Amino acid sequence: MNAPHMPAPAIADPLIIAGRAFRSRLLVGTGKYRDFVETRDAIVASGAEIVTVAIRRTNIGQDPNAPSLLDAVPPSEFTYLPNTAGCYSADDAVRTLRLARELLDGHALVKLEVLGDPHTLFPNVRETLKAAETLVKDDFQVMVYTSDDPIIARELEAIGCVAIMPLASLIGSGMGILNPWNLKLIIEAAKVPVLVDAGVGTASDAAIAMELGCAGVLMNTAIALAQDPVRMARAMKLAVVAGREAFLAGRMPRKLYAASPSSPSSGLIG
Repeated sequence: MNAPHMPAPAIADPLIIAGRAFRSRLLVGTGKYRDFVETRDAIVASGAEIVTVAIRRTNIGQDPNAPSLLDAVPPSEFTYLPNTAGCYSADDAVRTLRLARELLDGHALVKLEVLGDPHTLFPNVRETLKAAETLVKDDFQVMVYTSDDPIIARELEAIGCVAIMPLASLIGSGMGILNPWNLKLIIEAAKVPVLVDAGVGTASDAAIAMELGCAGVLMNTAIALAQDPVRMARAMKLAVVAGREAFLAGRMPRKLYAASPSSPSSGLIG
């Protein structure tokens, strides 16, 4: 006799993006690894459910004669987030994501990034805004990489982007969070998830982003170029969880020159 169908258990403290709930608040990239085996091992160790895919750099069916990421990291196990890495204009970005939608059978959730120059990979916000308007009108669910400018973040949300992803520092720099104050301004004003994207170098950077109130962290280089990518992926998983727990717990207030003993000073024994 078959057991009665039971509803799936609710996810505690889920990350909600475009109406979907995810357990993991860590999103990871699929580039820069030695091979697809290491890619899969690191992603599994990270616990990530959403993986970004650079459509212009990664084979997901464009070349039927080459190894495909689809075999190592199948969409049946992970939520793909096609991105526009390597695009320097709104037109290129829109064209790339329309191709991704065809390759992935109508997939709508995407990551938009339009770069300003190949040296810094800093976002071109004018072209980003232009591309976002086109993609939202074309029924894409747009998670958008941008600068840490609170005004631009507000404009992207008003256009209809489902998540705002300001940089912590330059892509691939590993410099960590250079301007926590701007991130706080963006987080406090946003009604959609804000995720740090770019610049994370090690686990403490991820924890700090979460302690600031970010909904999640997206990273690639920090894991892929670590000496031991799989171990770093596990560290990042733990850091994101610890940072989120610390944020929800609420840290004690900072008190400059106001020492306070851990134990009460009254009623001492003896």
